[in-house]
Amino acid sequence: MYIPRLNVMEDRQEIAAFMQRFSFATIIHSINNIPVATHLPFHISFRDDKLFLTAHFARANDQWECLERSRSLVIFSEPHAYISPTNYEKLQEVPTWNYISVHAYGQARIIADPDAVMALLESSIHDYEASYMQQWQELPAAFKLKLLNGIVAFEIEVDDLQAKQKLSQNKTMQEQRNIIENLSANTDSTARITAEYMRKRLEQDID
Repeated sequence: MYIPRLNVMEDRQEIAAFMQRFSFATIIHSINNIPVATHLPFHISFRDDKLFLTAHFARANDQWECLERSRSLVIFSEPHAYISPTNYEKLQEVPTWNYISVHAYGQARIIADPDAVMALLESSIHDYEASYMQQWQELPAAFKLKLLNGIVAFEIEVDDLQAKQKLSQNKTMQEQRNIIENLSANTDSTARITAEYMRKRLEQDID
């Protein structure tokens, strides 16, 4: 990913928190030199200071066969917002787009052990709807086994993490404040979240 020095993110904990918040990501492989992609929710975790992504494919989706044959690219990309030149102090300006995106590369490993696959599923429940756990635990074992047979679980140890936050860092403080004010008033929730990240970054710069 092209990342100007001004836009690079380097704090791994901050990057991981972003990935967990926007965890519905795109996993990409190449099959016969043709890019293929699937959109999956991922669980983000650290083990021994190494970053891991875990998820599962439907077994009917043959992209899972690429997992151990080639490296994986997983893209986390939200939020984003159109930036109008009316926010700027000079007339000779053009529109642009603010966004945050993370590209995570690594070699995947298929998880075959049923207990480990079950743990992966339960980590997803904790991520997205912890209150569902009681109902999940009461489901028949045969039903759960059928679910396990229909998926292919995997984990990726991330060995290359590229993170970019393009949040008008090249603009003046006042212009950044103008953008934050306008995005915060936008009816689009992604624009408001973009403003949230801009405000946080601007406060860090001031401190």
